[in-house]
Amino acid sequence: MSGRGDVSQRPGQRDQAGKNATVTKIGYARVSTHSQHEDSQVDELTAAGCEKIFTDKASGKLARRPQLDACLDYLRPGDTLVITRLSRAMRSLKHMLDLAHKLDERGIHLIVIKQQIDTTSPPGRLVFHILAAIDEFQRELIIEGTHEGLAAARARGRTGGRKRKLSDDQVRLAGQLYDGRQHTVKQIASMLGVDERTVYRELARERERGGSGLAAETDPARRKR
Repeated sequence: MSGRGDVSQRPGQRDQAGKNATVTKIGYARVSTHSQHEDSQVDELTAAGCEKIFTDKASGKLARRPQLDACLDYLRPGDTLVITRLSRAMRSLKHMLDLAHKLDERGIHLIVIKQQIDTTSPPGRLVFHILAAIDEFQRELIIEGTHEGLAAARARGRTGGRKRKLSDDQVRLAGQLYDGRQHTVKQIASMLGVDERTVYRELARERERGGSGLAAETDPARRKR
C-alpha cells in the first residue's frame, strides 16, 4: 500500500488533552521481484494488528525501497513499526542499528515477529543494545587490524596507502632504459603497461634512494619522440 491518509484523524495519536490513545501498528513488507509473494508477510502483519501495511517489491541490498521511505515518513511518535524479519527492512546490521536509533529518537517502537524483538519491552531493547555493542566491537577490531597491518608494513619498508604499480625490478629496468637514452618515457611506460606519470614518479623515487632514476635535467624531446 502507499499513501499517508489524513494524519490528523489517525488513531494512536495524542488527543487535544495530551492523553495517549491506542498505539498504532504500521507494517512493512518487502518481497523479491522474482518469485516471492507478499501474502504470507501481509497475513502475519495483519494478524499482528497492523492497520496499514506498506509493501516494496525489490531485490538486493542496494535496491530502492520507496515504500519503506513512505512508511517511515508516515510513522508518528507512539507508533510501532512491525516487520516479519529484520532482513525485510534492513540492508545490513549497520543499517538496522541506524534505523532503530532513528526510530527511538522519534519515539517509535519496533517489533520483529520472527526474531521476537519488541523494543516496547526491556528485553527487546536489550537485544538492540547487544547488537550495537557487537557492531562497535567489530568496528574497533577492523581499526585495530588496520593499524597493526600498517605498522607491520612500515617495519618491512612500506608506508601503506596505494599499492605500487611497478615492482622494484620493473623500476630498475625503467631506470636502465631511461639512462640508456634510447627510449622516451612514453615508450617505457607502454612497455611496462603503465602511464607516463607512474614512470616519472617511480624513477624520481628511485633517484631519491640513490639508484637509477631521473636525471637532474630532463630532455623535453624525450617526451615527444
